[in-house]
Amino acid sequence: KEIGQIEKIKAHKTGQLHRAVSIFIFNHKKELLLQKRALNKYHSPGLWTNTVCTHPKPGETIEEAAIRRLYEEMGIKDTQIFKIFEFIYKEDLNNGLIEHEYDHVFIGFSDALPIPNPEEVCDFKYINLENILEQVKKYPQDYTVWFKLIINRVISEVQNLTF
Repeated sequence: KEIGQIEKIKAHKTGQLHRAVSIFIFNHKKELLLQKRALNKYHSPGLWTNTVCTHPKPGETIEEAAIRRLYEEMGIKDTQIFKIFEFIYKEDLNNGLIEHEYDHVFIGFSDALPIPNPEEVCDFKYINLENILEQVKKYPQDYTVWFKLIINRVISEVQNLTF
């Protein structure tokens, strides 16, 4: 439930709890589409993360925010998404920023080739479920803090789904 508004950067400077959205898009081979955050991002630049992350705009539902940013960041549209869980976390980021988010986690399925926005994304790749955890364990410094917190649960949620 929205109770107020705060600028995104101010929320991250003060560590105030705010809403967030994380989207995980899989293709028919059960490969997860990861993005590498653009090098000019104000936090976590150059790190691998889930397909899309965002914050809802004032008056925007979390579902609307997810669909909007899926297109704005990765050029993917007309994809159905499903909320699988939500959770709250608080973690320190680079540059003295704090991520304190009430994160709504969605999954979706698409074989569309992404068209990343270079202001948001500097690279992307597909990775199969078997290799995700191995890569995160081997190279944790290459992944965003929130991705490392939720990837196990996302994998357990999608493991038995038919693609």
